[in-house]
Amino acid sequence: MTSAPLAARLSIPSGPLFFPVTAYGPDSAVDPDTYRLHVRRGVEAGAAAVFACCGTGEFHALTPEEFGTCVRAAVEAAEGRVPVVAGAGYGTALAVRYARLAEDAGADGLLAMPPYLVKAGQEGLLRHYRELAAATSLPVIVYQRDNAVFTPATVVELARTEGIVGLKDGYGDLDLMQRTVSAVRAAGVEDFLYFNGLPTAELTQPAYRGLGVTLYSSAVFCFVPEIALACHTALRTGDEATVHRLVDGFYRPFVELRDKGQGYAVSLVKAGVRLRGLDVGEVRPPLHEPAGDHLKQLAQLIERGQALLEEGM
Repeated sequence: MTSAPLAARLSIPSGPLFFPVTAYGPDSAVDPDTYRLHVRRGVEAGAAAVFACCGTGEFHALTPEEFGTCVRAAVEAAEGRVPVVAGAGYGTALAVRYARLAEDAGADGLLAMPPYLVKAGQEGLLRHYRELAAATSLPVIVYQRDNAVFTPATVVELARTEGIVGLKDGYGDLDLMQRTVSAVRAAGVEDFLYFNGLPTAELTQPAYRGLGVTLYSSAVFCFVPEIALACHTALRTGDEATVHRLVDGFYRPFVELRDKGQGYAVSLVKAGVRLRGLDVGEVRPPLHEPAGDHLKQLAQLIERGQALLEEGM
């Protein structure tokens, strides 16, 4: 666990936010050693934070015991250099259990994913996240997506809740996000963090920056950290030429490839890690591996992205 508060560590990130894949061995069991190596390489490549066992890390596929093992491994690999945020989800009781496991493993914070399956009203969602925030000393970032979409008024209440420090948006309604940011600001809540949490967030980050949202998740950092870091730097410094070159030549084609298969937001990323030389195993069911021709296209796209970096040197 790092000593500085999570919100302060994330406010001005020095690099992309890293969402590592979870490594499995040949028997499909969690492979902590390979996972540590994956996380360590990401930190050394310039990640500003590690978000362990979240969406890209197949939180849905992990037992509580495996989850605890992976979060502890991520904390060990990070060595306090960057904060480690762990996923937490399902119903309230299980989310609290995962939160306490993360705290015991040394995590610095929680990414609270949507409750399992049910489509709840605003009052129930607010109660759920407040109970989760009260269950540990860890600061909580609430993940808005799927069946957990909030009105601006609800986000104001979340922002006023002790222990809740931010909102990660995976819904993608920019009008709603603008009204949310405005409502929280008008309520006088300061230092509340916002994240662009859409899949392959680099593609939409120029639009989110217009709302003042500078933090975003980077799944591709798992397998092309050099491209993700170059894009992050270009966005931060206002280098539009580089942003456009990477979006047009790498990120948009990657999204088009990602959209060719269900679950590719995870399995294609994991395949990319393997293509770059680290055997992290395959995804667990119900996800499936990318088709052979899609893997070939991914390999070509990685080469294209690296060529784009060289063009900009």
